[in-house]
Amino acid sequence: MPHRTTALTSTDTASPADAPPLLTDQLAEWVRDQPPCERVAVAALIEEDELLAREWVRRLLVAEHDDGAVSCDWLAFEARYTRAPGLTPEDKAFLRLVVAVRFPRNISLWNLELLDERRLCIVLRAMAKLAGSDTVAVGTRV
Repeated sequence: MPHRTTALTSTDTASPADAPPLLTDQLAEWVRDQPPCERVAVAALIEEDELLAREWVRRLLVAEHDDGAVSCDWLAFEARYTRAPGLTPEDKAFLRLVVAVRFPRNISLWNLELLDERRLCIVLRAMAKLAGSDTVAVGTRV
């Protein structure tokens, strides 16, 4: 399963009708038929948005198939993302938690200390979804 990013970005010369689908749209399409932990982890990455915009994260995580479809190669990603250039300790902490959502396991909660409020809310919502709850509210009350 080769990793390529050629169809994952649009070109400036393409008309909207001819433009390739956005990566987030492609991932959302693929993940619909996946297990809940996969759907929740991908939803967290899509919501966070900044990390999927980075070439190294896309290159390590997203597998593009011959038919143009994409999927997440979490096992390869998990083995290599900590060495990706340009990732801050905060980025790595967020990704560590998202990987733990994808592959539910014991993980140290000290990673939460490194998250800003926006990423913390994303992780908490992901954990609530993973637990099967759509009614737990996470965020700032106004």
